[in-house]
Amino acid sequence: MSRVCIFGAGAVGGHLAVRLALSGNEVTVIARGATAEAINARGLTLKTPSGNLEARARVCTNPAAAGAQDVVFVAVKGHAIPEAAAGIASLGGPDTPTVFLLNGIPWWYPLGLAPRTPALPDLDFLDPGGMLAK
Repeated sequence: MSRVCIFGAGAVGGHLAVRLALSGNEVTVIARGATAEAINARGLTLKTPSGNLEARARVCTNPAAAGAQDVVFVAVKGHAIPEAAAGIASLGGPDTPTVFLLNGIPWWYPLGLAPRTPALPDLDFLDPGGMLAK
């Protein structure tokens, strides 16, 4: 059993949390406000064509309270990542895989690429000040 954290419990994060919990993982969801309250009260429900799947997950509103995780999935909207970065970092160590579930060009796209001609587009707006890369 793995300790898995889902940072963000919207449609994508909630879906993943249900699937991973039903696969035998210890799932912690980082959520806030009414979403955290609803998950605490009723758990998570994933509606599928073949029926509803229901699972329980531990809910933390403060990422640091979740403790170290074996893997972290970040399922927040892209513009929320800089604000969430410190909380994401508190969930594991340098060897903890962190998977960003985002649409579009990710902030890490150019990392490790050799210099190119023509130059890559300026993607600094995806990781202001290099916060996530650090």
